[in-house]
Amino acid sequence: MNILIIGAAGMVGRKLTAALLQRGTMRGEAITSMTLVDIVAPDVLEGSSIPVAALAADISRPEAAQELIVTRPDVVFHLAAIVSGEAELDFEKGYAINLDGTRYLYEAIRQASSGGAYCPRLVFTSSIAVFGAPFPDKISDEFFETPRTSYGTQKAICELLLADYSRRGFLDGVGIRLPTICIRPGRPNKAASGFFSSILREPLVGKEAVLPVEESARHWHASPRAAVSFLLHAAEMDTAVLGNRRNLNMPGLSATVGEQIEALRRVAGERAVALIRREPDPMIIDMVEGWPKNFDASRAEALGFAAETSFDEIIQIHIEDELGGDLPQ
Repeated sequence: MNILIIGAAGMVGRKLTAALLQRGTMRGEAITSMTLVDIVAPDVLEGSSIPVAALAADISRPEAAQELIVTRPDVVFHLAAIVSGEAELDFEKGYAINLDGTRYLYEAIRQASSGGAYCPRLVFTSSIAVFGAPFPDKISDEFFETPRTSYGTQKAICELLLADYSRRGFLDGVGIRLPTICIRPGRPNKAASGFFSSILREPLVGKEAVLPVEESARHWHASPRAAVSFLLHAAEMDTAVLGNRRNLNMPGLSATVGEQIEALRRVAGERAVALIRREPDPMIIDMVEGWPKNFDASRAEALGFAAETSFDEIIQIHIEDELGGDLPQ
């Protein structure tokens, strides 16, 4: 089993790599090789019994995808993208990477599949940003896609292409619309949604965090641990049950910022909550207001996908996975 991870240097890519190396199998077969790709060569974990190659590649170059598909990977995880805030600020870069880079990948696979001898499973990380207001109480897979950002538009187009290339038999695609991943470890990135993580992550270790929206702002979340489980399940599931509807809303937790803060208070106390500083940002407030807030993920749940049910659980996962199981004293 040969596996390719594009976007492997990112947080989810690193955790996915570690999970695959620990498992050592995919679809009941031994993983015989892995290729990790990003704009900078990802770090390779030492001591693995599985051969791992790490490459730097710019997926906005048409030739890059062709070079990556030469080895005929059996499973392709496509995680690479620039995030929402950056895609909104840099229109050309957003389309070059998020749309063109994805289409070049699909095309490279199509060309390699000439004659039908090659049809890899491709797991594409889409986003709940493909949906735009006005929203129903809960958004199902059947809700129409009217994104209000360039990032959401790019992801929506890639979803349509994934379904069409799968319908034509060029690849076996599964698109997973990830909730906002919280709590993201490490430093803040350029995602407009980054504050959802920072208002928990920084106070947990005694640092100040900025809250740019009102506490009434509601959003859809899942942990990094859940995101990795989504990817693994999408790679192994029976896609015959999807038919032509290849893109799925992933399970998650609908919560307000105020509910996040109350969970922080229960887990880490008043001292942590006091480190959150309110600084309203009109641009972020406007963007968040246009984002979906709650989902009906019953289709994905019936197919075996699962996520957390409380923010207490999400915070505890962060403490276990990133802080060694205990809060700093």
